Amino acid sequence: MSELKLYNTLTRSKETFTPEDDKNVRMYVCGPTVYDFAHIGNARPVIVFDVLYRLLRHKYGAENVIYVRNITDVDDKINARALRDHPDLPLNEAIRIVTEKTATQFHADVKALGCLEPNHEPRATEHIDGMVSIIQTLLDKGHAYIAEGDQGKEVLFRVSSMEKYGELSNRLGKLEEQQEGARVAVESHKENAGDFVLWKQSKHDEPGWGETFNGEKIHGRPGWHIECSAMSEAFLGKTFDIHGGGLDLIFPHHENEIAQSCCAYGTDKMANYWMHNGYVQVEGKKMSKSDGNFVTIHDLLHTEKFGGRKWPGEVLRLAMLMTHYREPIDFSVKRLEEAENIIVKLRRRVGEDDNGNVAELLSALLDDVNSSEFISKLNGLSGNSLSIALDLMGVGFSEVEAKLDNASIDAAILQRLDFFAAKNFAEADRIRDGLLEQGIQLKDGKDPETGERVTTWEVKR
Repeated sequence: MSELKLYNTLTRSKETFTPEDDKNVRMYVCGPTVYDFAHIGNARPVIVFDVLYRLLRHKYGAENVIYVRNITDVDDKINARALRDHPDLPLNEAIRIVTEKTATQFHADVKALGCLEPNHEPRATEHIDGMVSIIQTLLDKGHAYIAEGDQGKEVLFRVSSMEKYGELSNRLGKLEEQQEGARVAVESHKENAGDFVLWKQSKHDEPGWGETFNGEKIHGRPGWHIECSAMSEAFLGKTFDIHGGGLDLIFPHHENEIAQSCCAYGTDKMANYWMHNGYVQVEGKKMSKSDGNFVTIHDLLHTEKFGGRKWPGEVLRLAMLMTHYREPIDFSVKRLEEAENIIVKLRRRVGEDDNGNVAELLSALLDDVNSSEFISKLNGLSGNSLSIALDLMGVGFSEVEAKLDNASIDAAILQRLDFFAAKNFAEADRIRDGLLEQGIQLKDGKDPETGERVTTWEVKR
């Protein structure tokens, strides 16, 4: 098999992928913060890195690849949602209800999108001890300090202590820019505007853990960034092969992960390859609830809010993969219709005689997971070769049914029988071919008693 090449955000170049150990290929991808149902923008990294996971398994063997995707269940947004939705319950109990509901829905959504389960899916609340250990190490090494903020005591990372801080986001040596995009306000208690929270004190009505740092007990909760440093190390080690996520995570989240992990462990890198997918717009606009174009995966799968109909999971998946993962996507009804038409045509060819060379087609995916080029080359395949190629993309036909309802199909068959009776075979064939284009296979036979033509149909898979 040819070499796998990946675009590395850290070096801003496409590089040949060489794992640290080809018997232990390791990938970490930032997962959802489970305070609300996942929207279509959240779906993109899940789909993109599922394709890469499948490709790595194909190249190195499934038993030699470890994929970790976390769940963030400690977050101020979760606290706010819990207070809003369950004001009469104790906050910790309300948080559990919110996170369990949204995590369960996330799993159902991504399963419908054809995504494999990761090997490990750690939750932030399960790794508080690991976070505390990293934070204390950073304090011991002088990379962190304790300060009194407006909301209480905080443990802050000292960005000036890391010479290469800002390398990933191209902010190296520009500390004055570090505050941009951060989740915390710039306060006077910070040594530098870019210093970020590792641990923050909780109010009396907020969840927290009673941990001790430098001999000082701070009942609080972790900052956003420290969570992924702890969870990735727990399953993949102090350094690993690939770290992925959306473009919006480069700064501050991934930059701060690198700072924490490298400074705590004394390593030069956290991950060798950093990969980021592009943004998603909806019908030409940035997605927002105020514009009415905020669409969840659940809405697309189960309601008629987008385009007046429900959409099968593999249609949503293919629509995402029709654009290279690093490019922006304009998610639209037109794009979904185009993806559905492609799937209908591919489904018909799966049942034909085997034809094509999957190995040649694979070169597109090996070139920085170029799914759009891969899809454009599928027309040369049929039969088992096409099935293998589609499996690499995670696109099946289990959910794609005919666009026509049963009554419409039966009416078309009756009309076709009328054309046969009138010996208008051209029109009869036109109806047959039209149904076939939509995935409906007609079967002609004879009634054993009357000898009359009988036509049945099935969805061609």
